[in-house]
Amino acid sequence: MYVLNDICYAGEMLDGIKVTAVKPLRGGIMLVTFSTGEKRLFDTTELEGSAFAPLTDERVFRNPALFHGVITWNNGEIDIAPETVYRDSYAYEDAF
Repeated sequence: MYVLNDICYAGEMLDGIKVTAVKPLRGGIMLVTFSTGEKRLFDTTELEGSAFAPLTDERVFRNPALFHGVITWNNGEIDIAPETVYRDSYAYEDAF
């Protein structure tokens, strides 16, 4: 566990990795760009727990916001640490 910008996160900090851009795609998948420059795919449907249940609502899922490098939804009611997104995501190669 660690604290960054007065927010407490589970897990270990990965050298200050942050999310710099996020784009919702279909089926709960997001295209996420990290401070490393990497683009990766993250599947929100694999998130467990009642805190993430609102993400099944397409209106909620399609409206993420970034707060200090962290993906949030519902005005910050839902968030996920960038380290978790990075660890549980898959490499993305832009075909164009």
